[in-house]
Amino acid sequence: MGGHKAGLESDLDKRDIFVIGSSAGGVSAMQRLCAVLPASFPGALFLAQHVSAEARSVLPELLSRAGALPAFHPRDGDPIRPGHIHVAPPDRHMLLRGGQVLIRRGPQENRCRPAIDPLFRSAAVSHGARVVGVVLTGTLGDGTAGLRAVKACGGTAVVQDPADAEWPDMPRNALAKAEVDHCLSLPALADLLVRLAGEPAGPSPAVPESLRVEARISEMEPDTMNGPMPTVGRDSGMSCPECGGGLMEIQDGPLLRFRCHTGHAYSSHALSEEQISGLERAIYVALRTQNERFLLFEKLADNARTNGQTRTAAKWDAAAQEASEHVEVLRGALSIRRLLETEADEEGQPEHGVE
Repeated sequence: MGGHKAGLESDLDKRDIFVIGSSAGGVSAMQRLCAVLPASFPGALFLAQHVSAEARSVLPELLSRAGALPAFHPRDGDPIRPGHIHVAPPDRHMLLRGGQVLIRRGPQENRCRPAIDPLFRSAAVSHGARVVGVVLTGTLGDGTAGLRAVKACGGTAVVQDPADAEWPDMPRNALAKAEVDHCLSLPALADLLVRLAGEPAGPSPAVPESLRVEARISEMEPDTMNGPMPTVGRDSGMSCPECGGGLMEIQDGPLLRFRCHTGHAYSSHALSEEQISGLERAIYVALRTQNERFLLFEKLADNARTNGQTRTAAKWDAAAQEASEHVEVLRGALSIRRLLETEADEEGQPEHGVE
């Protein structure tokens, strides 16, 4: 264990911290990448792959079999291991602090745990210019804020070419909103990482205080918190769809994102998706209720007719008709998600060229 730490300390001028984020299509992409990374790769790699909280992850085994570098799920407090692939376990954020790996069950970010942004942000705050952030295939925009943090702390930003990605949203959003140093296809990525690992890291600028605060938030767990959660940004006037807490608005360069008082964090696209999901759940509840009201009013109308109460039956028939109309309105409202899914990606296309 001590040898690993000493190795890191002797290579402070090298890029030796490689943080990688992937979502849909990420398992296949990482297997392809690991297959060509050499056993002599000197850096430590850290992977945040979106995975279901209930899943039993076999990703370390898959990646270890795919290539020469061993992969594993680190435990909280483990030392950083050069030449190894550290894989975030299901339902836990993986973070870096000094020479240690932290495993935390903190608030979800972008509706995910593990999430990419907390890993990238913690690495950037802790290791500065030594960090290389890599965003691979995936949907929505997790990884963009993290890549911006890597750049703000002097690190290097790498994105898979969207045309090469199985799911291009995450690379495309990163290109549009972060200052990317390299954009290339997966077959060329391994050679780039090997080259970067052999180059000097350069100076690390002062870490922005807002990034330090957000890194501390990710390290906290609700059952161990003492005192109020630190906050960043300004009041948005909206509430968190997960917990109902007030959402703070963070203007991160061209990127608008949100974080609530209990730590849940969202890109604007992820927040929109979560709001739509909440709206859809509410509509289904209303649809069920109106269906049941329709059935109730029909029974009441039939009962009134059976008892010769024609006026009362007519009133219940009218109420049943109104409930039926409400059902149709609610069914139409359920098309909102389908309509929104056809809109252009919020983040747009990149306007600049990179390697």
